[in-house]
Amino acid sequence: MFRTDADSIGRRSDWQSHPPTDTLSVNLPHTWNLGRQDSYLGKAWYCKTFAMPMQSPDLHVRLHFGATFYSAHVWLNGTELGTHEGGYTAYSFDITRQLRASNYLAVEVDNRIDATTIPGLAQRGDPDAWYDWWDYGGIVRDVWITVTGPIEVNRQQIRTQMKDGQAGINDQIILENHSPQQKRFLLSLTVIDPKGNAAAHETRKVDVAPGAAPIAISTTVRSPELWGIDHPNLYRMTAEVRDEQGRLLDQQSDTFGIRTIEIRDRHLLLNGERVRLTGVARHEDSVSEGLAETTGTMRYDWDDMKSLQVALTRPVHYPQNPFILDYADRHGILLIPEIPLWQFSEAQLKNPRVIALAKQQVREMIEESGNHPSIFAWSVCNESDTATPGGIAYFRTMQDYIRQLDPNRFVTYADDKLPKLKRAEDSAANDADFLMMNQYFGSWHGPESELSESLDRVGRMFSDKMVIISEFGLAGIFAKNPEDADPMRVEIIRKQMPELARRDWIAGAILWCYQDYKSRRTLRPGWDGGFVEHGLVDEYRQRKPSYYVWKELNALAAIDARWEASTSAAPSRFTVTVNPNKVENLPYYPLHNYRVTWQVSDESGKLIKRGEQSFADLQEQQAISGEIQPLTDAKVLKLHVTLLRPGNTIAAEESVEWKPGEVVGAAGSSASEETSTH
Repeated sequence: MFRTDADSIGRRSDWQSHPPTDTLSVNLPHTWNLGRQDSYLGKAWYCKTFAMPMQSPDLHVRLHFGATFYSAHVWLNGTELGTHEGGYTAYSFDITRQLRASNYLAVEVDNRIDATTIPGLAQRGDPDAWYDWWDYGGIVRDVWITVTGPIEVNRQQIRTQMKDGQAGINDQIILENHSPQQKRFLLSLTVIDPKGNAAAHETRKVDVAPGAAPIAISTTVRSPELWGIDHPNLYRMTAEVRDEQGRLLDQQSDTFGIRTIEIRDRHLLLNGERVRLTGVARHEDSVSEGLAETTGTMRYDWDDMKSLQVALTRPVHYPQNPFILDYADRHGILLIPEIPLWQFSEAQLKNPRVIALAKQQVREMIEESGNHPSIFAWSVCNESDTATPGGIAYFRTMQDYIRQLDPNRFVTYADDKLPKLKRAEDSAANDADFLMMNQYFGSWHGPESELSESLDRVGRMFSDKMVIISEFGLAGIFAKNPEDADPMRVEIIRKQMPELARRDWIAGAILWCYQDYKSRRTLRPGWDGGFVEHGLVDEYRQRKPSYYVWKELNALAAIDARWEASTSAAPSRFTVTVNPNKVENLPYYPLHNYRVTWQVSDESGKLIKRGEQSFADLQEQQAISGEIQPLTDAKVLKLHVTLLRPGNTIAAEESVEWKPGEVVGAAGSSASEETSTH
């Protein structure tokens, strides 16, 4: 498969955008809901001319859209290609017959929603209520063209299974024969391991009739390198199709990981080891780009989130940009992607059009994203009327449908009314593979003091279910003024994290959310649009005090650094204890191949000495000591200790300073104030 250079179709500024009063040259991805057209709801047009050199008649050409919000209608050279509904998944059109040497592409995009769209009106409450994020209209992800021959490797569905120390790899390859008659081909698979070596290879002759055909091939990888949080090992599967003479006709490759994920005795196990994970949610939203984010914006935010020890997130209410899924794969972050069915009423959940659209969006999400090892479950709605007969029927329908598409992953949804249930059987939660519980005690759901009993009630009612707290935190509207909001958020975080950790059956907790985001609701009185004050950082990514509190509470270990008592003017010896989190903590997971590094510097920052110690398995408290040459004229001694993951990112850190005239205590710690850099 050949993908054209992105500049030829999707990123150049000669796209013409036609919102209601403007004609603009724009770069893709693009949304018109920035600046003057900030609140515009309706149709807009994107138009582009592009040249395509004359191709062989045997070649096949497809036009791909990464995502358009919300609905799109596409024409090429005056011929209608088709339509698409849904703002967060990819789709494509066959343009082989419509293509000319010089081409004119026109795309009509409409960002309006109603009670039968997804996302749509949140009719669980007010019939006219909007969903809780912004309606960024436009071509919000990349556009590209692929060119193939008469046979095409459309996609792969790669699934793995561990047994007796080896991995069975099952690959279902979707081949498309564009010729009018059945043909025989040679189909080969090659598995490349994380070090770039061939780990397995299979070849088979296949007869493919005209049209699309799924071909299943299996192979085995012996002694595989498993994908995990700290060791996100990725394999690559390359599928090649050749004719009977051995000529390469098409190829396609995709990454995948080999890992086991289980729910056992209400606990989450990754590769056989119990984990309790934390994270933060994040909207695809920025001040200058809206939903049409560039890779630089996404990378900046996700690097920052990883520094907060994020190992689990949903990550928000809709399918994510492929960059984010790749990032999670490469950085060991577990995901529970969701379709944007948000606060729907029972009538909406029963609507045949809504059900059909939900199936379409789930299918597109799974086909596009199903090979990512970071994804361990799918979510089919958020805070909707699932404690009704229609809601239960909706969840069962979607669960059965997902089982057909992806039988080995868990299926769930996010529920904010679990403590109000009288019986487990009254809710779709009883059918979910595990519970996702949104809880906002201290704001929407009642006094913060009611959290403990509410958690215990849910635990007793669903006594066989693992629980992930899928949202908690505080929206700024619950503070009397903006200045009081973040101190209230800090208090919520500090009080509730220990409460969650105390429940053995709570396997994870996700804070809502990373950044303030744009919305038409959850705003202060009189506002009809703006940024919801709900994040650890604001919309400009400026960090709030709650950011540092969350970072402190999510460190993977506690570090205590102390200068030892000395008769000289300055201490020359120090001790460090590193106490890794236990299974009673949130977060917790076994720490393998970690390093503790330390360095001592003077008042100017000049390095005096450094050292490190490695731990194959950091499970119990460890003590480290160090010594420097005695210094008689030191003005400041700064000891900085860092716990590093295998990938050299920071898991925890601590600093302590000594200054002349300060007493070194009997226990070995300086009487000066310790400055934490958690």
